[in-house]
This record gives sequence, structure tokens and C-alpha cells, in this order.
Amino acid sequence: MPLASQLIMIIGGSNLIIIVLLGLVLIFGTKKLPQVSRTLGRAMGEYGKARDMIRNEIQSAGSLGPQYGIPRITGPVSSEREKLDAIAKSLGITPAGLTDDQLKAMISQRMQQSSGSSV
Repeated sequence: MPLASQLIMIIGGSNLIIIVLLGLVLIFGTKKLPQVSRTLGRAMGEYGKARDMIRNEIQSAGSLGPQYGIPRITGPVSSEREKLDAIAKSLGITPAGLTDDQLKAMISQRMQQSSGSSV
């Protein structure tokens, strides 16, 4: 086993933290260390804000789907007919008594109407 691997195994968690802090002090000096810490904290804060903003955008985009004629599928379907029924219901079409081809035509027509009216 290489010496580096043996040293890492001997050094515990608290010892490793002390070594890292000493290394940071040696690299940045005692005067620059608070500035580096502030910069790192700000960067982490900006990352968190951006992550939350993206998460909120994704959630709000999912809830706006039916408004703009985007079909909302909530889960997996086991057949083509179930998929057509789910899309038709999300667009406000009653699928009862319609063949697959009729339903596809109505869905296509509704999608074209909604895309034409939202532009």
C-alpha cells in the first residue's frame, strides 16, 4: 500500500480539517482568508438562489401547461388508447365513443387552434 494511502487512513476527520485550515492559511495568509471565505459564501448563496429559481420555474411551467394547450400527462400509460384519452381530457375533449383516428384528428385540431391563438 502506498505511503499516501496509509497516511490518509491514519489521519482522522478532525485532524484532516486542521491540516486543511493550516494549508489555507499558508496559501492565502491570515489577511486574505476572511475575504476568500466571504467570496466563497456569496458564491454558495448565489448558487442556492439560482437552484431555487430554476426549481420554481419548472414547477410553475408544469402548472401552466393546460392554459397554453400543452397536454398534461401525470403518469405512465399502458396503451396508446390510454395516452390518447389522457391527452384528450387535458385538452377538454370527451373521448367516449370516438375511434383512435377520430380522437387523433380532434387532438391535432385542438393543438393547432391553441397554438394559433397563443401566438
